[in-house]
Amino acid sequence: MIRLVIITEIIAPYRIPAFNALAERREVDLHVVFLSENDPTLRQWRIYKDEIKFFYQILPSWRYRSGQHFILLNWGMISQLNRINPNVVLSGGYNYLASWQAAYWAKKQRVPFILWSESTSFDRRQSYKPVELMKKHFLDYCSTFVVPGKSSSDYLLKLGVERNRVCTAPNSIDNELFSRAANAARQNELQTRTRHRLPSRYFLYVGRLVKEKGVFDLLQAYAQLEVELRRKVGLVFAGSGSDHRELESRALEISDGCIRFLDFVHREDLPEIYALAESLIFPTHSDPWGLVVNEAMACSLPIVCTGVAGCASDLVEHGWNGFIVETGDVSGLSREMTKLAENSALRMQMSARSRQRIEAYSPPAWAEGIVQAIRSLSPK
Repeated sequence: MIRLVIITEIIAPYRIPAFNALAERREVDLHVVFLSENDPTLRQWRIYKDEIKFFYQILPSWRYRSGQHFILLNWGMISQLNRINPNVVLSGGYNYLASWQAAYWAKKQRVPFILWSESTSFDRRQSYKPVELMKKHFLDYCSTFVVPGKSSSDYLLKLGVERNRVCTAPNSIDNELFSRAANAARQNELQTRTRHRLPSRYFLYVGRLVKEKGVFDLLQAYAQLEVELRRKVGLVFAGSGSDHRELESRALEISDGCIRFLDFVHREDLPEIYALAESLIFPTHSDPWGLVVNEAMACSLPIVCTGVAGCASDLVEHGWNGFIVETGDVSGLSREMTKLAENSALRMQMSARSRQRIEAYSPPAWAEGIVQAIRSLSPK
């Protein structure tokens, strides 16, 4: 049995099912080291500790955030690794001091070290040369690599990593949880719509309300829809963020149509919001993946997203289960939204295809990817 330590930042709700699936594998003795319980400065996630079925520790930490920049310092990483004495260490990133400590420890102990990397060529941080130099230096400590999909794989190859050292563990959420809850919401449509004050028809955005997520592009695209269409189909923003007030202020300038702001929505309510939407709109300017797309597809929604979303090349096929647009292309975004709103048969077809495709992006599939990465470490 392989004693595996995974180092990751916070107890994110969507990671728990994946870690549980890995803990069920007989060949893995899983220990997860969280660098922090949560990041309340960024997201208001609830912590579902009662769902955790694996061994874990939370390191003492100190966090500082200023805008897009943050520091997370931990103590106790080396003592935890000495106590667990893993055969393999997997780090979910390189931008924490604790990750570097784990890399140094693994090298000293001659323990294989795996980088779980979600970075893509579209990541805006690449414009910072010190970050790129640090990243390339970190790669030298890695025995192999795990990525969620094609964009992250291509990026590692671009950095010079050999293709046979890159394994895929597809990013996943609990598809069945979202699907079941969405179906239940549709069966009780009136109560669901009333409870959340939802329009009779609407496009949906879920995520942080910040400029880099493309939320102002989406608002502009909605304003460009024909007046009659805006009167039929609303726009719902589910999330919070530093640009919330400005976005609401600009929304007031759109005279026709219906725009709703739901603030942050917790996991147990999210499927109901997805369930009654026409489609998910994800106009991000930079995103390593975009798990809201997984969630929306599990709830059988067509997707309109930008090509820079890390998930786009894996989950969204243009014209098949949604549309891919250029970043900042407001007219293109509005055009694809119009196609979906005016063609119910197309929406139904794309909805079914989204649900079909997301089946392969499940917690067991992620766990299998991690196991394959570990097996790749053994001499052939």
